Amino acid sequence: MARLVGFIANRPDLGSRALAVDASLYSVRPPEPDPTQAEAPSSVSWGVGFYQGGEILLQRRPFDDRRVLSFGELVKDIRADVLVGHIRTATVGALRTENTHPFRYRNWLFASTGTVPNAEKIRGRLLESLPQFLARDVRGETDAELVFYTFLSFLHDAGRLDRADVPAAAARDAIRSSLALVSRICAEESSEPLRLNLMLGCSDFVIGTRTFSPMGYSVLAGRQGLERIFDKESLSRTKVPHLVSARLGLIASDFEDNRLPSSLTELKDGHTVTIAHGNAAGDGEPHVEAL
Repeated sequence: MARLVGFIANRPDLGSRALAVDASLYSVRPPEPDPTQAEAPSSVSWGVGFYQGGEILLQRRPFDDRRVLSFGELVKDIRADVLVGHIRTATVGALRTENTHPFRYRNWLFASTGTVPNAEKIRGRLLESLPQFLARDVRGETDAELVFYTFLSFLHDAGRLDRADVPAAAARDAIRSSLALVSRICAEESSEPLRLNLMLGCSDFVIGTRTFSPMGYSVLAGRQGLERIFDKESLSRTKVPHLVSARLGLIASDFEDNRLPSSLTELKDGHTVTIAHGNAAGDGEPHVEAL
């Protein structure tokens, strides 16, 4: 059980509004407690990382016993230009903050769903493949964090890790190389294929990558596109100034029963979608390409 979301907006109130309006789509009901272990804790954790006023902030909770977790509720007070959010049932790693998505390194935010098969054997090989300064920075026990640091290592190889203005194409190349390396190691250590969905964010764009469960995306722009998320408020220019030029890009995956909401365009398996800052006129439309 998991849920993965990412958004980018040119108004900091748009993302939280959209997730609240479609609260049922972005809500997760954790597994019922085992009746034979009535006091056993829930294994559900959640986290959000976001850009606010040019700074990256993290809110991560490694344990939450609420019977319903709603992204609409979790982010209702967050005003953000870019956000990556994650809810998961732990599969690899103890319930502690270091194992809770999203992970952050400098300007990058990262979260994933799915698992790397035979993770214990693969972990050592991935750690050995990292530059020492990156390997020393791995704090947790999850396979997801190692995939993230593998991505960072490819950015480092390309001479872009220390740059704040990494082009989206360079980030996609690093994702592609990372998944190719992890897939090759998985094939050598396990008969199970790699099955991951990834969400990557920085100040300029978000990238969703699907090799696992259904993932979709949408862009809402201008007064007509965003009208629904302001349905309880007046849409006059006085009440909602600048709505004509407002724009929100959203990517999400891992919905109940693998049913993608009709409001999202499905991303094909083995593809990435990149949404950058843009405007209501259509600049910065989603970029989709195969891995």
